[in-house]
Amino acid sequence: MLLPDRNEVAGLLARYRAQELEVLADPVDQDIWKRFESTAYTLCVLMGKRTALGAVEAAERYVVRPRAGRPSLQDRSLSRRQV
Repeated sequence: MLLPDRNEVAGLLARYRAQELEVLADPVDQDIWKRFESTAYTLCVLMGKRTALGAVEAAERYVVRPRAGRPSLQDRSLSRRQV
C-alpha cells in the first residue's frame, strides 16, 4: 500500500487549519470557501476518507509520530522492501 508523504500531509493539514480560520473570520467570501473546500477534498483523497472531519482526524494521527518502539506503517513497508 502506498502511503502519502508525511511532510505533504502536515503541510496540507496546516493549510486546512489556516483556511478554516479564514472561513470563520469571513464566512460569506466565496473565494475563501472554494479554497477551503478544495483543500478539504485533497485531504479526503490523500487520506482515503469520505468526510473532511474524517480526513483531518486521520491526517492528524498520521503526522504525529508513532508510539516509541513501534515502527510506523511506512517504516514497516520500507523495511520489507529492503530485505
